Amino acid sequence: MRNPLSARVQEIQPSGIRKFFDIVSEMQDAISLGVGEPDFETPWHIREEGVYSLEQGRTFYTSNAGLKPLKEEICSYLNRRFDVSYDPSKEVIVTVGGSEAIDIGLRAMVDPGDEVLIPQPSYVSYLPCTTLIGAKPVVIELQEKDQFRLTRELLESHITDKTKVLILPFPNNPTGAIMEREDLEAIREVILEHDLYVISDEIYAELTYTGGHVTIAALPGMKERTLLINGFSKAYAMTGWRLGYVCGPEMIIRQMLKIHQYCIMCAPTTSQYAAIEALRNGDDDVEMMREAYNQRRRYLINAFREMGIDCFEPLGAFYIFPNIKKFGMTSDEFATRLLRAQKVAVVPGTAFGDCGEGFLRVSYAYSIDALKEALDRIKLFIDSLNP
Repeated sequence: MRNPLSARVQEIQPSGIRKFFDIVSEMQDAISLGVGEPDFETPWHIREEGVYSLEQGRTFYTSNAGLKPLKEEICSYLNRRFDVSYDPSKEVIVTVGGSEAIDIGLRAMVDPGDEVLIPQPSYVSYLPCTTLIGAKPVVIELQEKDQFRLTRELLESHITDKTKVLILPFPNNPTGAIMEREDLEAIREVILEHDLYVISDEIYAELTYTGGHVTIAALPGMKERTLLINGFSKAYAMTGWRLGYVCGPEMIIRQMLKIHQYCIMCAPTTSQYAAIEALRNGDDDVEMMREAYNQRRRYLINAFREMGIDCFEPLGAFYIFPNIKKFGMTSDEFATRLLRAQKVAVVPGTAFGDCGEGFLRVSYAYSIDALKEALDRIKLFIDSLNP
C-alpha cells in the first residue's frame, strides 16, 4: 500500500502540552497547573439562556456567519470596550472558538511561499496552521528583557519581501505579556511601511490587569488590514461552548466565510444564544473573574520570588512564565522531575516555541487553595535541589 498520509501533516509535531496531561490523568493526588481553562463555571444566567434555547426548540442551523443578534452584540461590545466599529452584516463571522478563526484567516489570506511572522513563545496552533497551507512560518523570538513584548526592532529584522501576515498574540499565552498603546503604535509604523496584514488574537483581552486592553485595529490605518479574533472561552468561562468570532475587512471576511461554509456550516446554535446573554449582561461576571485572577496572579508572583525563582510580572491572561535556568535543567527535565517528585504538573516553555527553553508555563486558573498546595510542593522540590 502507498502511504495514506500527507507529508505536510507528518511534519507537524504533536502538542508539547499533552505529554504532561496524559501522565497527570493516571497519577493519583496530582495537581495540574497546566490547563489554560477557567476554573469558574459558566455564569448561571448564561447557561440558563442556553437551556431556554433548547426548550424552545432552537436546534436548527443558523446562518453561516452566525445569528444576527449575536453579531450585533459583538459589534456593540467591541465599540463599547475597545473603540473599534464593525458592520455586523459584512465584517463578522461567528466561529467554532478562536482557533477556527485563526485557521480560516490564514487560509483566506496566505498562499504557499508567503511568510507569516509568528512571535514566540505563543499559542501552539499558529505555526502548524501556517505549515498546513504551505506558507513559511518565520519565528520572532521574544525576549524576557523586553517583557516578552514585540518591539519595532525585532519586527523589522524579520521582514522580507515575502512577508505578508503578522500574527499578534497579545495578551499572550504562555507568558502573560501585553502590548500597550505605545508598543502597538511603534509596530504600526512598520506594518504600514511594509504593507503587512495582522491577525490579532485577542482572546484574553478582558484579562488585562493594568488599565484596559488596546486593540491594534483601533489605531489609524489598521482596521482595514487587521483580523481581530476574540471569543467567549476565557472571559466568560465558556470553553466547552466552543464559540469565537472574527471581525475584519469585508473583502477578507467574505473569503473566510466560504471556507467556514464548507468546513463548518455554522457555529453551535445553543452556544450562540448563550453568548448573546453573555455580551448583554455578563460585564459583572467578567469583572468578578478578572479580580479573582488578579489576586491569584499577585499571590503566585510573590510566592515564586520568595522561592528565589525569577519571574517577570505578567500583566495579562492567566499564566506566569517563571525562569528556571539557574537550576541547570532543560524546561522539559525540570517539569518531568517536578511531576515525578511532587506530583505537580506544569508545562515546559518549549511547548510554545524553542525560545521558551529555560521557562515554565504555570496557569493560575485554579483556586487559591489549590495554588497554595501546589506551591508548597514546588518549594519542597526546589529545596531538594539546594540541600
